[in-house]
Amino acid sequence: MKKMIAGAVFLALSAMVLPVGAAEKISLPKGYEKWDKSKEKIVTDKNSLFYGIHYIYLDKKTMSTYKAGGTYPEGSQFVVVFYNIKNEGGKPAKGKKNMVVLMKKDKRQKATGGWLFAGFTPEGKHNATLDPVKTCFECHLKDAAKTDFVISKYSDFK
Repeated sequence: MKKMIAGAVFLALSAMVLPVGAAEKISLPKGYEKWDKSKEKIVTDKNSLFYGIHYIYLDKKTMSTYKAGGTYPEGSQFVVVFYNIKNEGGKPAKGKKNMVVLMKKDKRQKATGGWLFAGFTPEGKHNATLDPVKTCFECHLKDAAKTDFVISKYSDFK
């Protein structure tokens, strides 16, 4: 009986310290392709994490704060879709989709400033090997601490 109680206490404490997402399934929001979509952004620097062509999608809740500035409400979501660059007549053109990224306001995500960062394959399968602190938040902290950790700006969107 003592072992069962000790096991239950261990499980309860473990659940309290596990990062959100470790136990829950992370997926892309349904229908994000119908949200407001940014203009095409082309990054040709092959040393950049953002090399390629990408588009940002925002839901309505997120768009109002994106335009006005300020702190984003809980549940705000950004989806960024990245494509490879192919050469068409000497100009960069959209190639195959290579990754999708989700940034969702989630106060439970203490280590990443209250945002969930998640990467996905081109098919939308969650990439659980992504380290959200090292791969995402360190740059967001450095470049956008004053804008609720959102790097892009509305002027980049249109």
